[in-house]
Amino acid sequence: MIKAVFFDFFNTLVYFDPPREKHYADTAAEFGVVISPEAVAAALPEADAWWRSENFRSTIKDREQAAKFDAYRGYGLRILRDAEAAVSPEQALQILAQAFSVGFKFKNYDDSLPALQALKGKNIQMGVISNIGEQIDTYLDKAGFTDYFTYKVTSFEAGYDKPQPQIFQLALKRACATAAEALFVGDQYDLDVVGARNAGITPILIDRDGAGANYDCIVISDLSQVIDHI
Repeated sequence: MIKAVFFDFFNTLVYFDPPREKHYADTAAEFGVVISPEAVAAALPEADAWWRSENFRSTIKDREQAAKFDAYRGYGLRILRDAEAAVSPEQALQILAQAFSVGFKFKNYDDSLPALQALKGKNIQMGVISNIGEQIDTYLDKAGFTDYFTYKVTSFEAGYDKPQPQIFQLALKRACATAAEALFVGDQYDLDVVGARNAGITPILIDRDGAGANYDCIVISDLSQVIDHI
């Protein structure tokens, strides 16, 4: 019997508008640096993983100013140079600072709230497991999801990224559920499906475009279909 359903956050429940890769590419263009959104998208996973590892080592926002700027430079360089942009460390810092000052906006997928409401109506516990920083409570509040999620586990808090099992195990502990009593819904096979399986949790892959391969897991095109697997 399923007692708990965990969700990834970005690109599962909400999406960036505009996409992060376009935001970074447009910001770089303001500084005369031409890169394609596609190249930025390819560079972001490794840059994000580096940023999280830096946070695990020492919380970036709490560092001395010089050390904080070093981290921002490192992150910006990993995005821009991996996207084949010839930039100096200071240019990378300026572009990143401008992108951050404008900020990143996200929107709910149309199927998110109805799915959460349906699961809540079945008295299913719900939680979020995400490879993001400390801002998850703010994000959930902005999205209108606060009343639906009892458990929130981030890579920053757990000290582990998906697909490592420890982040999922912490969520199970919070839910007082066994792996057999839980589902995890996410949009990335290598992080979400593999990670859930590493912890013994049944994964569900959300593939709204239907453009993926023949996956060896439960695949849905709309979050309303999650309830069919309870």
